[in-house]
Formats: sequence, C-alpha cells, structure tokens
Amino acid sequence: MEKLYGMRKGGRLMACLMAVLAMLFVDLPEAHAEYGDVVINNYSDGAGMRPVIFPHWFHRVRFRCKVCHADIGFKFQAGGNEINMVKIIDGQYCGACHNGEIAWSVENCNLCHSAKPGTKTQVHESTIQKLARPATTPANK
Repeated sequence: MEKLYGMRKGGRLMACLMAVLAMLFVDLPEAHAEYGDVVINNYSDGAGMRPVIFPHWFHRVRFRCKVCHADIGFKFQAGGNEINMVKIIDGQYCGACHNGEIAWSVENCNLCHSAKPGTKTQVHESTIQKLARPATTPANK
C-alpha cells in the first residue's frame, strides 16, 4: 500500500477521525477571524467540526499569489473550492504544503478548524461584505 508523507493514507485518516472524536470531549477555545482571513465552512458544520479559519495574509507575506491560485488551483472566491479532508490528505489544496514536511500535517485539526461553529464561509471584513451591509448614519443608528 502506498505511503503518504510517512504514514499510510488509512492511518492518516484514522488519526484525523480520532482527533475529531477527541474534540467532542474537549472544550477548546474558539478563534476569531481577523481582517482578510478566509472562513471556510462548506462542509465543517455538517461534519460536526468547527469551520476553518485560513489566515490569508499570513500566507500572502510568504508566497506570491500564483503559488496557491495558479500552481495549486485555489479559485479567487471564498466557498468556490470543493475542499474536503480526503482531498487534503491526498495532497490537494491545503495538503500540497500541509504534508508534515513543508508545514504541519492534518493530525493537528484544531490549528485550522478553530472558528466558532456556524460561522459562514466568507472573507472576513471584505469590501464586498461591507458594501452589502446597510449604511449606518446618525439617523438610523
């Protein structure tokens, strides 16, 4: 059977499942998205996991846009990618770097799955979000 990053695929998936079970019994603090972070919750709530907070600017200061958006294939739209843990374990999307060699691997679930449950997929505090909100003026505050 093929090894993936030093551990069999089934072993990595089992480790991730065990971490999910452990999270059910441990009350971990929730992280809050900062300006420009991408909250990813296409599947997390449905799977009983916290949504992911992707620190976009943390990555952007280290890599050019093309690394993720051209070489890896992330679309320029929050929620526009069909990211799931099977694909990540297979080295797609986040798994291209988060493989235990370039960056930490999937066994550290709570490093990414840290948002408040129910937080929708979004680019936190984006201009698009601000334009969609009704303007607050002294008359309607």
